[in-house]
Amino acid sequence: MDNQPITNIIIADDHQMMLDGIKNMMSNAGRFNIVAEANNGQAAYEMIAEKPFAYQLLLTDISMPLLSGTQLCRMIKDQFPHIQVLILSMYNNSTAVKEAILAEADGYILKNAGKDELLKALHRITDGGTYFAEAIVPIIYSQYNRQKIQDEQMKELSEREKEVLGLIVKEFTSEEIAKKLFISKKTVDNHRQHLLEKTNCKSTVGLVKFAVKLGLE
Repeated sequence: MDNQPITNIIIADDHQMMLDGIKNMMSNAGRFNIVAEANNGQAAYEMIAEKPFAYQLLLTDISMPLLSGTQLCRMIKDQFPHIQVLILSMYNNSTAVKEAILAEADGYILKNAGKDELLKALHRITDGGTYFAEAIVPIIYSQYNRQKIQDEQMKELSEREKEVLGLIVKEFTSEEIAKKLFISKKTVDNHRQHLLEKTNCKSTVGLVKFAVKLGLE
């Protein structure tokens, strides 16, 4: 017999058919109880903000009007950290997954998931773990490996090269960088070339993207 406490869930999705489908799917879900629903992110946020301790878990679509699922997740995690968040999405691309992870979602499953996977995700999350659909696990590993490579590339840069890269991001020209760092334009151009080689970038735009991804300003 399951003696674990009931988990009150609020679901947010801008498609009524999806809301009805989830409610029907979970009509006999034991410890999981859907107590509220919203058809956009803003409405869900307002309901939670009014009675934050009425809910233990938010099940939300990722793409909604007014507030997206990831924006909603970020706000909930920041203001009501006791609420766990499971994102339900039709997107399995790296951008959507990365946004969900950065928003500190506890889980991410696809909308084509069946009742068994949904319940598995809910059990895993409410038991203190996380759950990410098997289909998106390779994306997570890919992002991790890409970040690891970028971190290694960053370590290869000298302090002067990091200074030059920071100024490139701020749109300083080679002449302006030279004056600011009290070095010659030729030296700046040499640093720029070394940066391109060490980061495997092909242009200044590539360098800017590289720096932004690493949070260098």
